[in-house]
Amino acid sequence: MVIGKGSTSHPLSENEIFSLCAEALEQKQLDGKKVLFIIPDHSRTAPIDLMFRTVYKLLADRVKLLDFIIALGTHPPISEEMINQRVGITTEERKTKYPKARFFNHHWNDPAHLTEIGTISEDEVAEISSGLMRESVDVTINKMIFDYDVLTIVGPTFPHEVVGFSGGNKYLFPGISGQEIIDMFHWLGALITNPRIIGTKYTPVRKVVDRAARLLPMERMCMSLVVKGNDAAGLYIGTPEEAWSAASDLSDQLHIVYKDKPFHSVLSRAPQMYDDIWTGGKCMYKLEPVVADGGELIIYAPHIKEVSATHGHIIERIGYHVRDYFVQQMSAFSDVPKGVMAHSTHVKGVGSMENGIEKPRINVVLATRIPKTTCEKINLGYRDPESIDVQEWQGREDQGVLYVPKAGEMLYRLEDDPFK
Repeated sequence: MVIGKGSTSHPLSENEIFSLCAEALEQKQLDGKKVLFIIPDHSRTAPIDLMFRTVYKLLADRVKLLDFIIALGTHPPISEEMINQRVGITTEERKTKYPKARFFNHHWNDPAHLTEIGTISEDEVAEISSGLMRESVDVTINKMIFDYDVLTIVGPTFPHEVVGFSGGNKYLFPGISGQEIIDMFHWLGALITNPRIIGTKYTPVRKVVDRAARLLPMERMCMSLVVKGNDAAGLYIGTPEEAWSAASDLSDQLHIVYKDKPFHSVLSRAPQMYDDIWTGGKCMYKLEPVVADGGELIIYAPHIKEVSATHGHIIERIGYHVRDYFVQQMSAFSDVPKGVMAHSTHVKGVGSMENGIEKPRINVVLATRIPKTTCEKINLGYRDPESIDVQEWQGREDQGVLYVPKAGEMLYRLEDDPFK
């Protein structure tokens, strides 16, 4: 049973959030148990500070362990200062006011931190993917989870380019998992393509994520948030599958903007929480469906200086390309993680590869601190961010020009969507 509440018109109050959490946690009878909370890093908008204060107040004196791990996926570890900022406390408060809370980064590429929990067979993968993929995948996850009685996911749900809607068991896979499963389902999402999967509730990738989660022996629960602006418009608590389902229904109402015609020029402004193109690529994913054929999308991010802190060296080697560029010559990229190839195709967008010539549907341009030479090397356009006057982009939708001041979380889709 899901305990929750949500609205498209007004945010939940702190008292409402506290009451929902208190009711759900009381039913779980967590006294004396070891509980691990799985929370997002700074690249997801959500009132994690409020949720942290709430669960600490409710559980600190009841449970044996009250720990928190950052669901980084393949993002780099964050500093102690950034962890404090994420949960809204100071270094001093962490020592004096919240001494029972411990915090951990996830380390996706360190075998010493991982353990294998099972395998999804070749036949299962083929069935789930409707034949798009036929390979088995070993499922690895951060081994520290076996030190706990209950895993509790706390995080937001948004339309998502790989899985359809984020949240739920996605905080486990890829949040605290190893590379094999991450690569497998990100490539599956790339094969389906972003415009066909984003904002779709039940997808083959969601099936993979939920299938992997069923391999875990301990109890799982989820506090699934839906945000409007910076506030919680909804909170649903239950199993990850049930809580996510309710949250994605509200996200579908709050996080999708419908337009009646496509735009030939789009300026997609990245917020500060995206600090490289690996995360800032969301400014493309969420707007690709409304860019006209042959149009241009500019990722405007004067603060971004690098392609990816973790994977930049690989991306600079292979560049950004449409899906079929890789599909038609997979042997040439056998040493490249499929998760990185998936990111490449998502940023470049849909297109074709005909007679050895790549034909992207739209032109993607970076207006960042990444040099022009690097943009050319990675097969993306370049524009000097200093040359952009935001005022020139505003109020011109009737001319086929769209400006989105905070891109990356709201999905833009056409009323008559050609990708659906």
